[in-house]
Amino acid sequence: MNQLNFFQVVGFGPNGWGLTLLGGAAVTLAVALCGMLFGMLIGTLGAWAKVSNCRPLASIADAYTTVIRGLPDLLIIYIIYFGGSAVLTWLQPLFGSSGFANFPGFLAGTIAIAVTSGAQSTEVLRGGFNAVSKGEIEAARACGMRRGLRFRRIVAPLTMRHALPAMGNVWLSALKESSLLSVTGLAELMRQAQVGSGSTRLPFDFYAAAALIYFAMCALSTLAIQRVERNQARGLTARV
Repeated sequence: MNQLNFFQVVGFGPNGWGLTLLGGAAVTLAVALCGMLFGMLIGTLGAWAKVSNCRPLASIADAYTTVIRGLPDLLIIYIIYFGGSAVLTWLQPLFGSSGFANFPGFLAGTIAIAVTSGAQSTEVLRGGFNAVSKGEIEAARACGMRRGLRFRRIVAPLTMRHALPAMGNVWLSALKESSLLSVTGLAELMRQAQVGSGSTRLPFDFYAAAALIYFAMCALSTLAIQRVERNQARGLTARV
């Protein structure tokens, strides 16, 4: 790989693909963030179901996490994308249309990441809740805190403190999982690298550039997560 040609191809000059790759990176961040937010909502509900005393809800949450964690991420993407397309195609005649309907790639990616990260978040948040000292919860109850106030001031903050490192790993997994969404035609980073490599016949240049961008996003995410962890750990470490 010629260094000069590499920077010309992936740079921001008249023939460079830099803006296209950065646009793909923005789509990658957007779909990963949307999927992660919905995944945390699913994980919160799943963890609540697992720690509750309701056996049917706990069984449903167990089945969900077992099935999803046992399936490849790419297979889940295919099921959601092609399944959604099949449903839309079936519904089209009801609205006076016909033919094959494509399920939106961004929506399919958001749902796929939400489903997979939700299964991981369920176990992470369940473990974080179990790590909370029962004495702290009992002390809050003894002070007269109602269930909602107790959850908001005691249970939720302490659960997140214990779960935060693992939740950071879930986010990094979601960020990297987004590269699989290129199979749906979504114009994320990997898809743009594929298009660029096919147009210029310089696959190594584009995939190397994509690797650098993924590494930069993961590195910045790791720094942000570590900063939040230090902030959450204030008061736990004795000062010398």
